Amino acid sequence: MIDEHYLKDVLLQLRKLKGQADKALAQTDDQHLFAVLDPEANSIALIMKHMAGNMRSRWTDFLTSDGEKPDRDRDREFELETDDARAGIFASWEKGWGLVFQAISSLAVEDLPKTIRIRGEAHTVVEAINRQLTHYAAHVGQIVLLAKHYAGTNWRSLSIPRGKSKEFDVSKRGSGYEVERDDHGAG
Repeated sequence: MIDEHYLKDVLLQLRKLKGQADKALAQTDDQHLFAVLDPEANSIALIMKHMAGNMRSRWTDFLTSDGEKPDRDRDREFELETDDARAGIFASWEKGWGLVFQAISSLAVEDLPKTIRIRGEAHTVVEAINRQLTHYAAHVGQIVLLAKHYAGTNWRSLSIPRGKSKEFDVSKRGSGYEVERDDHGAG
C-alpha cells in the first residue's frame, strides 16, 4: 500500500516541480534565458540543458542500464553552443521530462527494491528516484530564483503572493488564489 502511494506521490511531486519551473520559464524572455549573473554562474538555459541531459541519461532504460550513459557529455551541458536556441532547449527539456514521467509511470511496486546503477554505484529504485527528485528540486529552485530576479517587479507569484497568506484559505480551494501550494514560499 505504501509502495503504491510512494509511486503516485513521486509522480505528483515531479509534476509539481515541472509545473513550477514551467511557470517561471513562461516569465523569462530570451535575453534572460541566456543571461548569467557572473562568469562562473549558469544561465537558466544551461540549467535546463543540464537537467535534460541528466534526465535522458538517468531515465532511458532505467531498470536495465547504468544511469550514466556512455554517450552523455555532462561537461557540454554547461556550455552554450552556437546552435543552442530557446526552441531546442525547450524541446530537450520537454523530452527529458517525458522520459522521467514515462519511466516512473511504468514502474510496479515490485520494482522498488530492485538494484540499478548510476556511474557504477548501486542504488535501489527508491534511492535512485529520491536522488533525482532532490537533484531536480535544487535546479528548479535555481530556475525560479533566476527567473524571479530577472522579472523584477513584473514577477507573477508561483504560490501565495507576498503579504497575501491570510487571504488564502486552503479549505476553500478554487475560491481564492489559484495556486499550487509549495509550503516554502518559493513564489
